[in-house]
Amino acid sequence: MLAQVIGFAIDGVDTRRVTVEADIRLGLPAFNVVGLADKSVREARERVRAAITNSGFEFPQKRITVNLAPAYLRKEGPHFDLPLALAVLAASGQVDPQVLRTCAVAGELSLNGDVRAIRGALAIAQGARGQGLTRLVLPASRAAEATLVQDLQVLGIESLTHAVAVLHGQADPAAPAPAPALTADPEAPDLRDVRGHGGILEAVTIAVAGAHNLFLHGPPGTGKTMIARRLPTLLPPMTREEAIAVTRIHSIAGLHEGRGLVRERPFRAPHHLISPSGLVGGGTTPKPGEITLAHNGVLFLDELSEFSRNTLEALRQPLEDGRVIVVRSQRVLTFPTRAMLVAASNPCPCGLGDERCRCTGPERVRHDRRLSGPLLDRIDITLHVGRPTAAGLRDDGAPSSASVRERVVAARERQALRLRGTSGACNAHMTPAMLSALARITPSARRRLFELHDAEGLSARGHHRVLRVARTIADLQESAEVGPEHVMAALILRSDPAPTALAA
Repeated sequence: MLAQVIGFAIDGVDTRRVTVEADIRLGLPAFNVVGLADKSVREARERVRAAITNSGFEFPQKRITVNLAPAYLRKEGPHFDLPLALAVLAASGQVDPQVLRTCAVAGELSLNGDVRAIRGALAIAQGARGQGLTRLVLPASRAAEATLVQDLQVLGIESLTHAVAVLHGQADPAAPAPAPALTADPEAPDLRDVRGHGGILEAVTIAVAGAHNLFLHGPPGTGKTMIARRLPTLLPPMTREEAIAVTRIHSIAGLHEGRGLVRERPFRAPHHLISPSGLVGGGTTPKPGEITLAHNGVLFLDELSEFSRNTLEALRQPLEDGRVIVVRSQRVLTFPTRAMLVAASNPCPCGLGDERCRCTGPERVRHDRRLSGPLLDRIDITLHVGRPTAAGLRDDGAPSSASVRERVVAARERQALRLRGTSGACNAHMTPAMLSALARITPSARRRLFELHDAEGLSARGHHRVLRVARTIADLQESAEVGPEHVMAALILRSDPAPTALAA
């Protein structure tokens, strides 16, 4: 007898429909799984055999062949356990095949038949809805995540016997776990903790308001990391579409507990020993990299000059295109990378960077060569974070994160209204065509930029990045048009200003 169950394979951050076909016929007892299955799927035979037996069902003592179609697609992960088990039960007449026709199934089985949590529940639910399926059977611990997809009946189950009973209408699915309540963290870092750097906090606000790439450099211990760690408190809340995209990525990566939407924008800070594939994605089995995990949020690279040059060079295309394309074993995978890059670095190996510096010439050259011109050209705002004075450390007049966030939210709302109907969500996403059509740059502002183009040594990319930052400055000042003063301020920010210049 032949039976079919619909499952889904996770391919990068996408899903592909997989038909699990089980055929049982007379012959020597055997259980074979074919269809380009990886080791975790092939090992499912033993889990499925034990789960079926320990759940009170009969495991057929015949020749069982399970095919995972299409055969050219690699199938990975233990979430195929439950589809395999239900396909065997349906082929042996212990489950009605009709109840599985419009139903997708995903879940990992334990040896006693319990169903364990899986990765990528939201992605599987979206794939099922996209394929026109009406029901999804998956672990109860991931039901809340799957219910984010509309017009799909999510059946949360606790065990294999519970799954069979729910499919036959003999039991009710488990209720999804409630989403955790949002509570303010009284110990959360606040921007007012940063003292002695009032001159550069406005530049930080501009960077966050437009999601512009930011580079902080200066001696150690001056507050670079402290400022970067407080950026999450300045970020505006995500839209529902952005939150679903982040939840999907984090679920596939195993970073989500399955209880509803991820509501906070991601903030990723990988160690400088990370590999290129760990940063931008890839590997033997392609997985999302740190910049994809930071999608719609912030990627913070502390001690930028300590990262290997190859690792940093891998960021160039993802920063420019908002996506990275990985080719592995005849597979072409696309990972989203719309993240704000924030980097921090010391001026030299010893960190002093002034007349007291004891670094030799070759040491400085090796330090500077880690950061290539093409990568630095993709940085919109460069800030020198110097040592604060004693008077600055005593000053407690820094703005709070809440007050800065209000300005950022207002600026982002203006950007969202301007970019409505386009692929961009903020000024950093504007293409040259969008800048020409939507940015409302005055002729005098364009003339001023062209006058300073050669003097500032701007590339064509840098030319457009200056205009994006200028548009954000205008948004923060509630100006409908970008004037020469906004362009000048953006040029100052790009050319590594001193804090006193910014304050003025």
